[in-house]
Amino acid sequence: MSVSHKEDKKSLAVTPVENDGLSWPSVGAKERRDETPEQRIEREKKLAQAVKTILTCIGEDPNREGLLKTPDRYAKALMFFTQGYERNIHELVNEAVFEEDHDEMVLVKDVDLFSLCEHHMVPFMGKIHIAYIPNRRVVGLSKLARIAEMFARRLQVQERMTKQIATALMEILQPQGVAVVMECSHLCMCSRGVQKPGSSTITSCMLGVFRSSPRTREEFLNLIKR
Repeated sequence: MSVSHKEDKKSLAVTPVENDGLSWPSVGAKERRDETPEQRIEREKKLAQAVKTILTCIGEDPNREGLLKTPDRYAKALMFFTQGYERNIHELVNEAVFEEDHDEMVLVKDVDLFSLCEHHMVPFMGKIHIAYIPNRRVVGLSKLARIAEMFARRLQVQERMTKQIATALMEILQPQGVAVVMECSHLCMCSRGVQKPGSSTITSCMLGVFRSSPRTREEFLNLIKR
């Protein structure tokens, strides 16, 4: 089990949410978000053709019965797996931020998460724990999971995704602090390479009082049993 603490101060110097609601958009994110239904169909056709090429390159016959519809299926699946690129975080939160006289920890833990490793494009999956201490502003609990999923539905590395979720929440809520811990199993490590099934990777990002106050950080880690 490996543990990585991501506390890079430089991340806070970059605005995590742009004016149009995209958060750390990729080069083609805006084009994908703004395309017409006809352009979306054309994009999926190009993806399907690429999958046919892959099937041929690995020695398969893309014309045999079991694989005839695989390129189209995979194209649609990949668009679903990466839909986080085109998500608008403002629409995701949907005005579910409320003024509330609460200044104790809010924690949502054991949220299931699935993403694709950008190095091998194979899945990694696990659980995420998200906590924040409000500064008179709270967000609907389901929004924490939705924000996490938005960043997960991209080609990712776990370390970056942990930090992106935490810094986006800091920007949206302006809380006293945010803590994010993620524990995942990576198929690129379990099924290839060193082939170590059962291994897991833990990453964390502590911001605000979770970084500056050992007691607050300890309370959070005790609550998630870390």
